[in-house]
Amino acid sequence: MDTDVIILGGGLVGATLAVALDVHGISTIVIDPADPAVTLAPGFDGRASAVASASHRMLDAIGIGATLAGQGCAIRQIRVSDGLEPGALDFVPDADDGALGTMYENKLLRRTLFDAATAAAQVDLRMMTRAISVDRAESGVTVTLDTGDVVRAPLLIAAEGRNSPTREAAGITIARWSYEHTAIIAAFHHERSHEDVAYEIFYASGPFALLPLPDDADGHRSAIVWTVDAKNAPGMLKLGDRAFLAEAEKSMGGFLGKLSMATPRSSYPLGFHHAARITDQRLALVGDAGHGIHPIAGQGLNLGFRDVATLAEVLVEGKRLGLDLGDAALLARYQRWRGLDTFMTAAATDTLTRLFGLPGKTASAVRRFGISAVNAIPPLKDRFMAEARGESGDLPKLLQGLTI
Repeated sequence: MDTDVIILGGGLVGATLAVALDVHGISTIVIDPADPAVTLAPGFDGRASAVASASHRMLDAIGIGATLAGQGCAIRQIRVSDGLEPGALDFVPDADDGALGTMYENKLLRRTLFDAATAAAQVDLRMMTRAISVDRAESGVTVTLDTGDVVRAPLLIAAEGRNSPTREAAGITIARWSYEHTAIIAAFHHERSHEDVAYEIFYASGPFALLPLPDDADGHRSAIVWTVDAKNAPGMLKLGDRAFLAEAEKSMGGFLGKLSMATPRSSYPLGFHHAARITDQRLALVGDAGHGIHPIAGQGLNLGFRDVATLAEVLVEGKRLGLDLGDAALLARYQRWRGLDTFMTAAATDTLTRLFGLPGKTASAVRRFGISAVNAIPPLKDRFMAEARGESGDLPKLLQGLTI
């Protein structure tokens, strides 16, 4: 075999998996058609991601956390409200618990992971390269590349995103639907400090998430994920910066003062998909190839990181025991471990979206009731905080920051 594992897709999740496996002596070939000159350009991905505290322990354990140190913004509180009405739901951890997570700009995560994968001794990163044929046989996996090279491994991992062609070719069925909403993504500076607080403000038109970013030389910054009806998204994108900032300031009630210096806006449609299974013969799915959820709870990337931690632990243990890394029993363990967590998180997020994120007076009444209920039931509030940290269920050792 040419390598231990072939990974199709070198984005945030695929690159993290390659680095995690390298740390534990497992070699990978990572194949990705993207051009780094494009994907690593400052304006390529204007999103920011909340990395839960459990996910961050994994990044620390594989050496990524040290590179990211000081470049993110801790989330020390989450405030949820129905519009700007009083009676908000505040998630505030105890002093001993530390931050709920850390906000990082995706362009920083992408560059850090790309550099780490490029430097890793046992990662063969092949960008601007496509797999033109894949043969998953009982004896192993053979992939022919558009360069003419043929690579082989016991296991193939699909980290290709929501529209994974490998998942489709494997005949893995998915549940999929659209929420008929679009997320408008941007960032801006503001007059007052956010004080490390993330806000989820629900309006009849959809949620307005305000996410703290680290200050820069020009002052205080935040990112937004502004959910709007899909038919209104083109108009929002066409607004001039002054008009856009005025609308954002109105939605925020001005509590951060004057807004300025908006970044270029981008958008993406909001939908749900969940694979019926995340394994097949000598194949495992990770990240959005297996599941995609609404950003209402900020758990999308963290689900992918939990896939990475679990699959890495399964494969490291398999190699320690001298097993074939594509062995059906190893893949069944990954399926069992991740299947329930991904399903429960996806189902819970979809329920939250339908109860809290949909338009209308009924939805507003439901939101107010839900906020009051969670405020009144401390164990329920604690459960939400555990979910925000990514600490629900039985965690893989990498998520606990322990050595595999």
